[in-house]
Amino acid sequence: MAEMNQLAEMNNENLMNPRKFILYILLLVFGSASISAQQESLSLSSAIEKTLEYNYGIRISRSDVQVSGINNSWGTAGRYPNIGFDASSNNTYNITDATSANRLYAGIGLNWTIFDGFRINFTKDKLESLEELSQGRLGVVIENTIEDVVMGYYNVLLQQENLDVLVTVMTLSKDRFDYETARHELGGTVTYNVLQAKNVYLNDKALFMTQEVRVRNSVRDLNFLMGADPAAMWNFPDPFEPNTGEYILGDLTGKMMRNNQTLRNQYTNLQLKQKDIDLSKSALYPSLSLAAGMDENIGDAQFIGNTDALSTYGNLRLSWDIYTGGNRKRSLEIARINEEIAGVEIDRMEHALMNELLNLYDFYSIRIALLEVADESLEASELNMSIADEKFRTGAINSFQYRDIQLIYLNSALQRLQAIFNLIGSRTSLTRLTGGFLMEGENADSGE
Repeated sequence: MAEMNQLAEMNNENLMNPRKFILYILLLVFGSASISAQQESLSLSSAIEKTLEYNYGIRISRSDVQVSGINNSWGTAGRYPNIGFDASSNNTYNITDATSANRLYAGIGLNWTIFDGFRINFTKDKLESLEELSQGRLGVVIENTIEDVVMGYYNVLLQQENLDVLVTVMTLSKDRFDYETARHELGGTVTYNVLQAKNVYLNDKALFMTQEVRVRNSVRDLNFLMGADPAAMWNFPDPFEPNTGEYILGDLTGKMMRNNQTLRNQYTNLQLKQKDIDLSKSALYPSLSLAAGMDENIGDAQFIGNTDALSTYGNLRLSWDIYTGGNRKRSLEIARINEEIAGVEIDRMEHALMNELLNLYDFYSIRIALLEVADESLEASELNMSIADEKFRTGAINSFQYRDIQLIYLNSALQRLQAIFNLIGSRTSLTRLTGGFLMEGENADSGE
């Protein structure tokens, strides 16, 4: 009788009410469907487009490119003259004869460096390389961000798929709990079995609720990458399926050496070091400058007489530092050493990128095989679950064995989903490493 009272109290709980549970599932499914119908669909390509337009890091890098483009001018390099205007007023008072005078000066002048050892040309070349380097850095930011948004998008799909698996497991646990409850009411089992089924169901429900939070968090992370409203919700129509196409290692290597943006930036950096050598050499030459202008001197005619004067001037100045204590030589030596360092950096980067490519290629190959294994494992665990359900109801296996089989199915399903996600990650990293994201954009712009 005490056991029957305990069971009645459990059945009176809202959580254990079968009707309320069914209502909860219906609200979850149909309510989510109703909300989804009002949400905007977000494909992966749309997510990338939004990211390219609104991502914070990309917008900042684009501004850096604009700044370097503005600086890349002949005026910044020093080719054009400087023209200025100057005016002053000079007031004097003679104490002896108590007279005062006022004299105004006004002038306009031009200063122009005609020759400075080709420094202007070298500076302009360096400014062009700096602009190219800033564009290359923008390319790296875009590549990394696209990789992040691709993985962020598929992470949302992964969390949603995991949620579906947990819904299935939770439903099975609820069916088992209802079955044990019905058997207990008919006297076919003891309270211990009912309590065990309840604990299993509550554990699965907790996992389900935690997974719901993970789904929402993954959407927020994607919204951050896209620069979208954190509360924005989307429909995700793209399938959670990997592309298992094969790669040829030689083709990947060639593409990486040609198109990897980080490596291309290092080549640009080497060019900058070479420009520094040219600039250091320019200090060995003389410089020729022109100063020209016009001055007007307006005096106080009452006391000094008519002293107005208008004059013009034009002067050439040749200067040449014959000896600077070895500073120019040291500067040139340092510039050459920096060039050698940049060359070594390229060799190191090529080696590191090759290692990364080989690692990713091996991971991609093995993850295709792991996905095949995961597919077979899930198929076997699904069949095992179907058989175990019948055996459990006929009493051929106990509740512990049934739960073990249920956990095997859960792990198999989640491992398969993770295998798909890992394979997508390997392919995305290979695309980024070989410059595929930027090359696809350039081909699209050129109409190829």
